[in-house]
Amino acid sequence: MDLFLQRIFDGFTTGAIYAAVAVALVLIFKATTLINFAQGELAMGGAFVGYIFAVRSDVLDFISEEDTFLKTWVAAILAMIISAIVAMLVERALVRPFDPDDHLPVVLITLGLFLIINAVVGEIFNYQAQNPPMPGLFPNGFEDFWRIGGTTDADGSVSGGARLFWDAAGIVASLAAMLFILYLLLNKTKMGLAFRAVSSNVESARLVGVRTGRVLGFGWALAAAFGTLGAMLVAPRLSLQPNMMAVVLIYALAGAAIGGLDSLGGAAVGGLIIGLVNSVGVGYISDWEPFEFLRAIPLLLSLIAMLLTLLYRPSGLFGTKRVERV
Repeated sequence: MDLFLQRIFDGFTTGAIYAAVAVALVLIFKATTLINFAQGELAMGGAFVGYIFAVRSDVLDFISEEDTFLKTWVAAILAMIISAIVAMLVERALVRPFDPDDHLPVVLITLGLFLIINAVVGEIFNYQAQNPPMPGLFPNGFEDFWRIGGTTDADGSVSGGARLFWDAAGIVASLAAMLFILYLLLNKTKMGLAFRAVSSNVESARLVGVRTGRVLGFGWALAAAFGTLGAMLVAPRLSLQPNMMAVVLIYALAGAAIGGLDSLGGAAVGGLIIGLVNSVGVGYISDWEPFEFLRAIPLLLSLIAMLLTLLYRPSGLFGTKRVERV
């Protein structure tokens, strides 16, 4: 039972990170019906901006060195703002000039951005893990955990049990806060209402006076900001380096497909499902001798889960079923 709980905790932690990136992907897809393949690299670039503020520059030196987490959070907020501005400029300069009904040029642009951002960041920072490492947004030491279960020894010490680390709880709480803020933005603001209108029908929104270009820029900005937060949450775990978001993006795509590419809540649930599949599914199934190879390729089980979901629910668990008149 202790091992099962530990794998559940680990699954929710990694799943929350996948969910954050999956939500960013779905934001773009809802407005454009396109997958932004550069989403992971935009998030990675934002994480490096946060790293510069937190470690490599003296911009935030007015914050006491003892307040490490405050400094890192301020750096994260600044990085999210800068990422949002860059994403709006990218959308305005490279995406908006093309016909929205012709998807191929935009797909090629996002693929090109993926390669360009990765190469530029790699050239500046090299492809090795950064030293000093990215500080965490939450306490992440070996002693920073709550023990669930366990046994009390004769000397009064507690052993065994599952460990819920503080940063794991913080990551899940960050996902919940992100979804709540997103709900408020999309349901309680005029720009959010316009974004929902564009997501529903671009032509109809344009006919009633919605400035679709600005709304799409708003969507790109939100996606980049939330993606940057996800990258800064995962950076202390994976080590900050230019290729860190490649695998995360694949898992996030699988989570978005499972939850539904037009459902923000579904994307979050799908990301959590992928995290649990990796932690619990791979953990137990790979213990069987015929399936030991899953330890080397854990992505396989996630792809199988995605394929099975799409086989029986092509629109995803929470996606809108597409109805066509023939």
